[in-house]
Amino acid sequence: MQEAIAFLVEKDAVFKALHVQYGNPLVPTRPEGFQTLVKLILEQQVSLESARACYVKIENALGEVTPQLILLASDEVLRACGVSRQKSSYLKALAEAILNKELVLETLSEKHPDDVRTELIQVKGIGHWTIDVYLMFCLQSPDIFPIGDIALVNTLKELFGCKDKTEMLSLAESWKPYRSMATYFLWHHYLQKRNRKFIY
Repeated sequence: MQEAIAFLVEKDAVFKALHVQYGNPLVPTRPEGFQTLVKLILEQQVSLESARACYVKIENALGEVTPQLILLASDEVLRACGVSRQKSSYLKALAEAILNKELVLETLSEKHPDDVRTELIQVKGIGHWTIDVYLMFCLQSPDIFPIGDIALVNTLKELFGCKDKTEMLSLAESWKPYRSMATYFLWHHYLQKRNRKFIY
């Protein structure tokens, strides 16, 4: 972590200023596994608070959040928990992939991030943003740049004057191999400026 911070602070005046202003950014972690992926699917395009409330309702309704119980749960039960029809189909696709052993979550930590992405993208409803967050928070991959994240995009526009994603990706090339830490710096600034806390 300290090596990544030192690299970025030395490399770019923006990170140096952020480090002086805020100190080290928070590096969030989440446990690997099915339940975290369920939460990430629920978090797509909604607030974290809303997704968390939805997950708690699923947990209360099913007793436990497992692939078997998600697959057995009716759409009506999931809808009563606040899960849209589309997200219900995503949760069931994930559960099915795990039960059929098409996806073995326990082995992902042993694989290169590109291979993890190749496996996860096959599951309906799991896109690049979900994979990026899983790689960063669960597998602690050091060089992920979640360009689909709106907070990151807005902060890059604000601090670096980037106009589009091509420009952002090009800029981030110079932050390799620590683009995850660069993202944590930028997220930290985004939340601090809005007086919000990191919820994960």
